[in-house]
Amino acid sequence: MNILFLSAWYPYPTNNGSRLRIFNLLKGIAHAGHKITLISFEDQPLIDKAGLADICCDIITIPWESGQLTGIRKRLAPLNRTPHSFLDTFSDKMVGAIEAVLAQKDIDIVIASQIKAAAYGEYLKGIPAIFEELELGVMHDQPNEIESLLHRSRYKLTWYKHKNFVEKVFDHYQACTVVSSEEKVLFEKNINQPDVPCHVIPNGVDVAQYVDYQTSKKKKNTLIYTGSYGFFANYDAMVWFVGKVLPIIQERVPDVKLTITGDHKNKLLPENSAVKLVGFVDDIRPLIAESAVSLAPLLVGGGTRLKILEAMALCTPVVATSKGAQGLDAIPGVHYQKADAPRDFADEVVRLLHDDSLAQSIADEAYALVHSKYDWGVILPQFMEVVECLKK
Repeated sequence: MNILFLSAWYPYPTNNGSRLRIFNLLKGIAHAGHKITLISFEDQPLIDKAGLADICCDIITIPWESGQLTGIRKRLAPLNRTPHSFLDTFSDKMVGAIEAVLAQKDIDIVIASQIKAAAYGEYLKGIPAIFEELELGVMHDQPNEIESLLHRSRYKLTWYKHKNFVEKVFDHYQACTVVSSEEKVLFEKNINQPDVPCHVIPNGVDVAQYVDYQTSKKKKNTLIYTGSYGFFANYDAMVWFVGKVLPIIQERVPDVKLTITGDHKNKLLPENSAVKLVGFVDDIRPLIAESAVSLAPLLVGGGTRLKILEAMALCTPVVATSKGAQGLDAIPGVHYQKADAPRDFADEVVRLLHDDSLAQSIADEAYALVHSKYDWGVILPQFMEVVECLKK
């Protein structure tokens, strides 16, 4: 088949969860013998087309632009049914690229990754299409996290506008994928599109690419958190952990050290000398593998956490909040340690730092889980079934 893949993220290099998912899907589609034309927004300064040359037959990149709303259109945007975020970033160049490809090529199926790409569904001329990785959790849950009644009301209005917009977008899609059963429930409860099947295609890792980094020589009393502050939930998680959890850990483990990777956007954390910000690193696998405990103290968000799957693939035990581990078929106390209150979270971290036997057991069980359920070799056949079902 000839497949047109639309993406808001340029999927190479694979330095965040969205890019990694898209890259593996593209690789799986190509391995199945299909020809891919990729149209992607340029979401990074330098675009490396060579990295995808063996996967995609054609690669078209579109500059990412914002600030499309000005003057009276900007003032009237709150009255528009389309969310401000899409109106402000709408790309005529993306529309032109889609129309040109459909005019030049006999496309069998379109796959649009995430809402920023799927929002262009009305330009697909009725070609069978999959909305890949719908995520509703962040927008749905956010009003519940706001204390101010005024702000909570505002976020609820934003959620309803977003929900209604997504529902309308589905007029142009015949199938949908989500990364967890929780996201599927949100789709079925909130999006009135009964004729559109929703398939759970989880996030994953290529386990074989992590094996060589595994090590039993963990650095004593070391913690790691991986995640750019460009995603607000990562910053909120670290403000909570460094401000409320880390001091409790230090009372019992004075020499504990925390490494935080990713672009920190010059955002400040509570002062603590145990924290080391290393910024973006080309390969985080060695840092995770040598750490004694990996953290996922997320307080908000949807989908699933690639950071947890990577830690599991590297045999580094994880402590996560309920929200952090949401969407994963992982059992607390078996595959990871779970805690939601600051002192409980600190207790679970200290337990793993002090109990080598427990840490090893958690790491072994977690590795078995990620190998059997969250390896791309297991996930890709599930995704290809969805693709094959949409053949003309």
